[in-house]
Amino acid sequence: MAPSLGATEVSNSYGFEEGNGVTAYAKDYRHSGVAYVASSGDAGYMPPSAPAVYTGVIAVGGTSLTRSKTARGWSETAWSGAGSGCSAWIAKPAWQHDTDCPGRTVADVSAVADPATGLAVYSTADGGWLEVGGTSASTPLVAGVIALAGNPGKLPSAAYLYARTKELYDVTAGSNGYCGGGYLCTAVKGYDAPTGNGTPDGLGAF
Repeated sequence: MAPSLGATEVSNSYGFEEGNGVTAYAKDYRHSGVAYVASSGDAGYMPPSAPAVYTGVIAVGGTSLTRSKTARGWSETAWSGAGSGCSAWIAKPAWQHDTDCPGRTVADVSAVADPATGLAVYSTADGGWLEVGGTSASTPLVAGVIALAGNPGKLPSAAYLYARTKELYDVTAGSNGYCGGGYLCTAVKGYDAPTGNGTPDGLGAF
């Protein structure tokens, strides 16, 4: 619907549990020239949800921010609620090379999602400024970065981002559950499932 009205970035802040028949909907999340982004969920490490699990979608995880005295001004860790996991139904795309998941791994990238360090939103209905979080917040943030970069046609999947990881801020601390300390639930150097390849560091990766 949105692409038919001219949208070139489509943000999805919802998800449903993958299972038998989940692949039937994948085609609805792939359109030429359109970047689809989807939230990884807010329940931590578990089987991933659709539409984030589709290979035509950029799956967005979540982080927590803390003020620091570094040049960046912030330290960033994996948010404990960020969804991540290994698909039992969607095949691993050619551009994803992690070794502990034979299927599609979620997420691809991330942005701040912790409600305690979240985004400021002004709501007249709620009396003014609110702080919001969850991957329902990090996902439209990433969609906005894609729109600012102006290259949605390069992002019909996350493949473009996996080739430009040096343009992302790598998150290397924090976890979202227990998986034996592996990257599927723990932020590590390079790719990990809770934060993907990292968070936007300007527009370069997009």
